[in-house]
Amino acid sequence: MSIKRFIANADNTIVNTYDENLSTRATGSNTGQADVVEVYSIWERQSVSSSAATGSQELSRVLMSFPISQISASRASGSLPASGSVSFYLRVFEAEHSRTIPRNFKFVVQAVSQSWEEGDGLDITQYKDLTRNQVGSNWIRASKDAAWSSIGGTYHATPTYTQHFSGGIGDVEIDVSEMVEQWIAGTKENYGLGIRLSSSFEAFYSHSSGENAENMIHNPNGAKKSYYTKRFFARGTQYFFKRPCLEARWNSTTRDDRGNFYFSSSLAPAEDNLNTIYLYNYVRGRLRNIPSIGTGDIFVSLYSGSSDNTAPSGSKLRLYTGETAITGGYVSTGIYSCSVGLTKSADVTLDTLFDVWHDNSNTEFFTGSITTQQYKGNVHTREPVYFLNITNLKNSYMSNQNARFNLYVREKNWSPTIFTKANETAEHMVIPSASYRVIRTVDNLETIPHNTGSDFATGLSYDVSGSYFDFDMSLLQPGYEYAFKIAFYDDELLSWQEQNQQFNFRVEKYEH
Repeated sequence: MSIKRFIANADNTIVNTYDENLSTRATGSNTGQADVVEVYSIWERQSVSSSAATGSQELSRVLMSFPISQISASRASGSLPASGSVSFYLRVFEAEHSRTIPRNFKFVVQAVSQSWEEGDGLDITQYKDLTRNQVGSNWIRASKDAAWSSIGGTYHATPTYTQHFSGGIGDVEIDVSEMVEQWIAGTKENYGLGIRLSSSFEAFYSHSSGENAENMIHNPNGAKKSYYTKRFFARGTQYFFKRPCLEARWNSTTRDDRGNFYFSSSLAPAEDNLNTIYLYNYVRGRLRNIPSIGTGDIFVSLYSGSSDNTAPSGSKLRLYTGETAITGGYVSTGIYSCSVGLTKSADVTLDTLFDVWHDNSNTEFFTGSITTQQYKGNVHTREPVYFLNITNLKNSYMSNQNARFNLYVREKNWSPTIFTKANETAEHMVIPSASYRVIRTVDNLETIPHNTGSDFATGLSYDVSGSYFDFDMSLLQPGYEYAFKIAFYDDELLSWQEQNQQFNFRVEKYEH
């Protein structure tokens, strides 16, 4: 579960646009209940009547706020990582319309520095819904009880985020982690954020006083052309996947090499000669820290096996560090890991090793077994074709469910013979780098795309049992069928290769 979405809990469009009569401005209008929000700038549709000013502007800006208390609660419960281990992205989705769209422009996103009200207005075309000094924000007033300190909204100078649009079409997707962490920490009050054109793209208007006047923003370096119009879906949209949100992403992958353990070799670079193995300390079915270790260091020693490979035997093996014990560390509640390298030698002849986890006084906590492998060269390039199966996939899941999916992988042309030893568990391959995405089958809409960048939020983990990933069903709209698609990274092609199979399931909502 490396993705969580927190849907906007308020939004509004505020404007200083002329009414239809082109003589009065709709500065008192409110569109807090509209299903779209809008950003634009119009230059000199109507000339300025004042001799003290030049230029004319009509601007539209967007306000949005998000449930930071929910984010804080998720972090407190452990379902969201600590600051620095998670990224927050502002995601606002474009709404198609029949009007013109601007090209080659830049948006600015800043935190709002003043409390504001969403309001009850709906009219985003003629701006007929006025607050009349009642509940709701507009160009002049932040709420029923307070005006904006500066018309058009007041904003913190930092942090400031930008996104450039060259062709005009596209969604807003900006990493706003610093802003969100300030809200969570309380160093800035959560009054939401504003989205607008940057000052160089908002229309030119200059007043001799050097200040805002006539409900227009003093902007002597502004644009002498119009940028009209960019619309986005608001929180009230009927489209589940188009609601504006803060999307939390983080890398929760675990790469446990217990089932993919290689002896050190001159064929491999240093990083590939290290194997990371894990200890999962379950007590009555729940992960618990080892009391005497807590979050401190733990030590691991490796042994060759007995003659029948059922238990550790002999002396501790000498590891790549030259020592007989490697220092491991705390990962999370009840989980410890260490990275170890070992060279096959006359002292290490068996294919099964035993890892013994202990403290510095040699009190043993756990003994595991490891089946080893060796790196080998080849006389031809690999062209693997895989067979995949999610072995525990169900027909349907509830929308409030978090589920773990186990992926079985083997080469498609693998052909066991009568000489192949029968095993209770079929052989599987470990894919070091794999990712999933989710589509809605009825229209092939990509609801969760691959996220294989620095966050690697859609990455698969693996351990001795194979690959797996966790998924939060609340990310999907109930009442539809969806499918997982799996991709593997190919080091030779330097690209992700999506596999042919897809795995279908439905999401339902509990109605009682």
